[in-house]
Amino acid sequence: MGYLHQLVGRQSDLNKRQMNTISKYTKFIPYLYFISVVAYWFTYINRSEGISAYPILLFGIPFLWQLIKPNRNLNFSLGIVFVCLSSYLILAYLSNLLNIVNWSESAKRLLFYGGALVIGNFVMSLWIIRNSIKKVF
Repeated sequence: MGYLHQLVGRQSDLNKRQMNTISKYTKFIPYLYFISVVAYWFTYINRSEGISAYPILLFGIPFLWQLIKPNRNLNFSLGIVFVCLSSYLILAYLSNLLNIVNWSESAKRLLFYGGALVIGNFVMSLWIIRNSIKKVF
């Protein structure tokens, strides 16, 4: 019976270490998400526009900075700004669903394809705010 308790104790220690490792790195997920969105946006525009797409990379600097040297004020500001932008886009979706505004077919197509992006931005922005409030950094 003593051996079984030792085995269970070792397993629970391993689980605790794994959970600590996971929770240590989950705080970086929103920043990696926004960096990947900026990278995708850059590569998509760069194919058609060429060198004029490089200013898009400037949008990734604050998120990269948060990975390198976290700042609580910048973190909270990023969260608030992107929650506001995402909320505005969610209102655009609602106005489309309720037929408040007549959208062109190209705008409707853009709304349809960007739906997951808008929801993802909103969730990740809330996650950034949560990290700021919980003082994760």
